[in-house]
Amino acid sequence: CQPVLASLDPTSETPVPPPPPPPARLPSLVAKSLLAEARLSWRTAGFEDPLDAPPLVYTPPLLDTFRTQTMRILFNSAVACALLLSASTSAFAPPNGRASSSVRAFGVRSALRSTAESSAPPSSTGVPDGINPEYAPLYQRKSRPEYVPGKISDPDYVRIFDTTLRDGEQSPGATLTSSEKLEIARMLAKLGVDVIEAGFPIASPDDFDAVRQIADVVGNEVFEDGYVPVICGLSRANEKDIKRAWDAVKGARRPRVHTFIATSKIHMETKLCKTPDEVVDIAVNAVTYAKGLGCEDIEFSPEDAGRSDPEFLYRILGEVIKAGATTLNIPDTTGWNMPWEFGGLIKMLRENVPGAENVVFSTHCQNDLGLATANSLAGAQNGARQLECTINGIGERAGNASLEEVVMSLALKGSTQFGGGPGTGKLYTAINPVHITPTSKMVAEYTGMKCQPHKAIVGANAFQHESGIHQDGMIKNKSTYEIMTPESIGLMRGDAQSGAGIVLGKHSGRNAVGTRLKELGYDLEPEKLNAVFARFKEVAEKKKGGLEDEDLEALVTDQAGLVNELWEVTGLHVSTGMSGIPTATVTMMGPDGVERYVAATGTGPVDAVYKAIDQITGVSVNLLSYSLASVTEGIQALATTRVMISPKTGGPNESLSTNAQSGITMEKKFSGAGSDTDIVVASARAYTSALNKLLSWNVRRKEMESQEEDDSVANSAISAGNAEVTVVGGHQP
Repeated sequence: CQPVLASLDPTSETPVPPPPPPPARLPSLVAKSLLAEARLSWRTAGFEDPLDAPPLVYTPPLLDTFRTQTMRILFNSAVACALLLSASTSAFAPPNGRASSSVRAFGVRSALRSTAESSAPPSSTGVPDGINPEYAPLYQRKSRPEYVPGKISDPDYVRIFDTTLRDGEQSPGATLTSSEKLEIARMLAKLGVDVIEAGFPIASPDDFDAVRQIADVVGNEVFEDGYVPVICGLSRANEKDIKRAWDAVKGARRPRVHTFIATSKIHMETKLCKTPDEVVDIAVNAVTYAKGLGCEDIEFSPEDAGRSDPEFLYRILGEVIKAGATTLNIPDTTGWNMPWEFGGLIKMLRENVPGAENVVFSTHCQNDLGLATANSLAGAQNGARQLECTINGIGERAGNASLEEVVMSLALKGSTQFGGGPGTGKLYTAINPVHITPTSKMVAEYTGMKCQPHKAIVGANAFQHESGIHQDGMIKNKSTYEIMTPESIGLMRGDAQSGAGIVLGKHSGRNAVGTRLKELGYDLEPEKLNAVFARFKEVAEKKKGGLEDEDLEALVTDQAGLVNELWEVTGLHVSTGMSGIPTATVTMMGPDGVERYVAATGTGPVDAVYKAIDQITGVSVNLLSYSLASVTEGIQALATTRVMISPKTGGPNESLSTNAQSGITMEKKFSGAGSDTDIVVASARAYTSALNKLLSWNVRRKEMESQEEDDSVANSAISAGNAEVTVVGGHQP
């Protein structure tokens, strides 16, 4: 420490040495957490990566900031050393072990707390507490061929490429925060997807930061069986996009860049205004540039391939293979193809593209005609060995192929109905279906996009039976009307759904609520369970007869009390009627811990409440949609409100983002949900939830912009001092 501190003398021109490199393999997740914290501190001081930081001569303008950051690094390093020296080996996971389920975020405090809570290595089965032992085999991870870009040793194995965090987030109103994306990525890894497309890094600083965080964290969490997901970033076919994507994902053990350009006549002529020759040149240059950056796993997509000329596809795909592409993704971008058309296209490409034997063919099917899953499976039958899909089928317009539908179709029919392509025709994946329900519920909660009740596999009615004839059959033999068990996809139906469940009321304890939530598929962290339980107690005091399962799920969805809590409604009074002006008095607790109250009038009680909230928080937004629904029947039913907002253009909270497909920049949309027996209170909670998401997103964006501005000032100051600087990551001043 002393040489570093001595070098901070303002009169000294002594170079500051970079931090020493870490051991070849850190012995625990805790050490990784502390290292990540230290690296974040170093990047804040102006470096891309502290492990490669060059000597740098510091001048007085940068001194105070650097001293603060250096002290933070030294403190974190000291804590790491103390932990590693004093803790017993049983307190740490194996070097290549899977991250403990109790560790949800990287950082000093969270790592210490997680280590204290669970000192034993993670179970080889990964069976959650409270699950019936007879279901333990469902949690055994499935084997898969060793991952090699562009090759699969077993021709019957189908890779699952999940694009929930990229294409799924492009659904209007499905904005996710960085922390939500990280949690979803961890669930996808637990699910066992082969590739996670973490986002579109060029879209915004927040998107870049989220993708990089997933690459650095999830992309380096190795499970006990050696599995670690590929982390992929999307880019358009230009150098700026590709460089940004590579910078975001290169920290993963298995990074991939996915680049694309349109190939259909209508897209080339009207959107790109390019000739076919120009499009081929752009595609080849894009793949060549990505390979030149050091990326060995490159996916190329001819956008709108379903409406493209097959002869042109043969040409452009053959050229990108020569340039270094390892995966060829064939998108039915508009959902135009029939299954037999799309399957035939995959077969023709495999037979006619030069070098097709050296790449993996993939599908990406949109659901405009409701055929996304069918087209994906038709592609698999004809030789596609990577299928792109999303949790709950969310995505642009009508959505994408649904992961749960694709996976369970292959699980149930893959060994008998997929002959005709390479291999034996007995197709399989390494997905662990028991994690489907928890992942589905997490995505629905965080995006605010609830599945329709009759949605296949994960819909609320998928394993419900009301018809008397069906009920009779189910009582005699469940296989009469269920082709899979709900337990196989992680929905532990339990005794409650057979009429013998406990009633959850105001006298119920935390354990009872937590157990029921697990049966419903919600495996919540202790902090979130406490928040849900607190809301449960509030509602149970008002609602007679106890809470139904739907009520409990509504409380979980009530995001205002769970995430991004900058502002909280602490008091609310409204006055309305046929004579008089609707008036609302709202009291809110701000991020500074100070309560503020405002009275406002409006066209109705909800409008008055929203205007009061706007005045307190200082936001300027458009309310795009508002919906109110009763969770159950009866006068005492719980109400769930959902809203969607977007910042006003030119206002103080303007939030712009670039669409991955069109490249159009537009205002981001933020959704919120709230539940209460009082519809006005539910409305206030939903609106506050959406505002908190907006404000949190803006805070992160400003932090990124401020950091970039500081970097620019630092580079200018160093250049003025005639000092030599080498910037990590290839970013030149």
